[in-house]
Amino acid sequence: MKREYNIIIEKDTDGYYIGSVPELKGCHSQAKSIDELMIRMEEVIELCEEVLGKAHKRTKFVGIQKMVLG
Repeated sequence: MKREYNIIIEKDTDGYYIGSVPELKGCHSQAKSIDELMIRMEEVIELCEEVLGKAHKRTKFVGIQKMVLG
């Protein structure tokens, strides 16, 4: 069965890429490259699905908005 998830990717001050899946609570990982992050994200998504089962709440991706304050 094909499954689709949105991954939010950020880069921290140490140069690590951090990925998280908003619809899977606690589903996140980090790596030095985006390629490595995607490998790790696939692994962590499978683990989160196994733990959460069908209990996780599916959401619909709407978009990303950047806000600058001050």
